Amino acid sequence: MLNKLRPAIGRVLTPIGQAVARTGVSPNTITVIGTAGVLVGALGWFPRHSFFWGTMVITAFVLFDMLDGAVARVTGKTSKFGAFLDSTMDRVADAAIFAGLMIGLDRDGQRGLAAVALYCLVSGVVVSYAKARAEGLGYTCNVGIAERAERLIVALVAAGLDGLGVPYVLTLALWALAALSTVTVGQRFAVVYKQARAEQAGAAPAAAGPRA
Repeated sequence: MLNKLRPAIGRVLTPIGQAVARTGVSPNTITVIGTAGVLVGALGWFPRHSFFWGTMVITAFVLFDMLDGAVARVTGKTSKFGAFLDSTMDRVADAAIFAGLMIGLDRDGQRGLAAVALYCLVSGVVVSYAKARAEGLGYTCNVGIAERAERLIVALVAAGLDGLGVPYVLTLALWALAALSTVTVGQRFAVVYKQARAEQAGAAPAAAGPRA
């Protein structure tokens, strides 16, 4: 859903990317530093149930990490490896965020909600993998009510508010994310299944060949 905002975000980040590019920092370095910062925030603060400060650290480095694409564009240093690194590091960051929440909730005695956080972690991985696998097979899979950006925003906002003492917000957010991630997986299965059936239907007459 937030993918529709990418062009506008790109226009905002381009001048910042130009400024950062003048420092000589490479896009891949930005990606690695951004991910490392998220890991520190998620696994350093969240397990101690310091959700507000953990969210602040994570948000700062998530915003920093968004500059890698802008720097790559303005310097012309886009590459397949860079795209691979960025996607892989995104998965690592997402896993760290939900793992940190899960550990913090479990240590706080909220084992049921910790299990929901674990489900969000696993379902988020499946959402991303379904798209990557579909595209690897030549299908398009740009669908989903809860893609990465939406999941990240909901999780971080809820964690931050929970850290400020707002009751029930994290509980509601994690249950909502669990449901929305499940729906997104279903949406991606459905769209790929539809394409696969259409492909098979188109190939069947050709495979049969002309009749004598």
